[in-house]
Amino acid sequence: MRVAVGSDDTYSVAGFIAEYLRRKGFEVKLVGALATGKPYPWPDVGFEVGSMVARGEVDYGVVICYTGTGVSIAANKVKGVRAALVTDARNAEGARKWNDANVLALSARLTSEELAKEIIDAFFAVREVDPSEAENIRKLKAVDTLGDTR
Repeated sequence: MRVAVGSDDTYSVAGFIAEYLRRKGFEVKLVGALATGKPYPWPDVGFEVGSMVARGEVDYGVVICYTGTGVSIAANKVKGVRAALVTDARNAEGARKWNDANVLALSARLTSEELAKEIIDAFFAVREVDPSEAENIRKLKAVDTLGDTR
């Protein structure tokens, strides 16, 4: 599985996440500060990772900034992206299972390495969305292609 990991700064937890995913067998593509080694604008990180997911260059994305909010907002501006800002493993699992999230957003300030492992493991353990949420997910995808369906 291919995953883009992007960060707006060289947070130790961001580097840890990229390496943890590699050790788990993922093909990791680095974006932003993880690729350049210096601070990178958070909107660009969100847009780049989101665009890679939307174009099918990667299967999923992980974005990190100080709060996680900025990169989440930026990624969600890309058509086809469903980025979820999560703070624990249960929310990560739910984001995949109930919302079909394809980008995981994390706060560098709040996420320890141990918590990052739990979140990553929970997010990527989900193989299919909950069938009871199929109609809700369809509505989200329809907004991308058809405009507001309400």
